[in-house]
Amino acid sequence: MVDRRAIMRIQLDAGAKEELDELCDKRGMTQIAVMSRLVGWFVKQDDVIQTAVMASLSEPELRRLAKQLLKQLASRGKNSK
Repeated sequence: MVDRRAIMRIQLDAGAKEELDELCDKRGMTQIAVMSRLVGWFVKQDDVIQTAVMASLSEPELRRLAKQLLKQLASRGKNSK
């Protein structure tokens, strides 16, 4: 079965474009490959991670989120022993 693909455009400021070019050169990957992997990873994350990555929280909300994530990580660590 053939995978369906979509081509999308992104808009970057000059600095972000330069950094993406450097990343692609460093990793030996095309821009499409880098962006495809990033988007693929991002959409699989839960709402908390997506919100944190998108930086759409205020400073107090970010602090509260960080504390919550640390508690979750600590809880998982205890459960895995």
